[in-house]
Amino acid sequence: MRLRAVSPNQFHQHRKSRKRSFPWLLLLTPFVLWMGVRSARMHFEQPDAILVLGGAEEREIFSAKFARQHPNLPVWISSGAPPEYAERVFSKTGVDLQRLNLDYQAVDTVTNFTSLVDRLRKKNVRSVYLITSDYHMRRAQVIGEIVLGSRGINIQPVSIPSNQIEEPISKAIRDGGRAVLWVATGETGANFALTKER
Repeated sequence: MRLRAVSPNQFHQHRKSRKRSFPWLLLLTPFVLWMGVRSARMHFEQPDAILVLGGAEEREIFSAKFARQHPNLPVWISSGAPPEYAERVFSKTGVDLQRLNLDYQAVDTVTNFTSLVDRLRKKNVRSVYLITSDYHMRRAQVIGEIVLGSRGINIQPVSIPSNQIEEPISKAIRDGGRAVLWVATGETGANFALTKER
């Protein structure tokens, strides 16, 4: 194997570039550590509640079965099916209706979270199973990590399989920006959403 000769200039340039990147590594270290601790906590922490995002009938049906498998957890449904239908689905599955918290304030995915986060926090919820359709989960997770995360609430995603194509990443970016706006100002920026989609 032949060794390539390195000129003194090249050697000094290499050392300079390493020195320049060193401060950035120091700045990123706390963030990386925080992400590691957060992800470990999410992995081992048992959720205190089930949060269902309304917008498709199959979400209530799936959630009722999921709630039956987790009998000690309250179920929060944000802007789902009408109360009579939701209660019938959960009742047929054998879920105590006292566990249901139906909320109809949300008009879109961002407000699914912003309308409930402070109520969840008051109930000392620290972690939730987040239930929505698979094609919608990426956007829901982005928003949830920002909005719920701002109150110290973690998310464990539970996707409902569907035959729909995953939403474009542009929706997740747009609504992630709206979630950041809400954390900073209390405004949801609903007028930035081009459509009222879930």
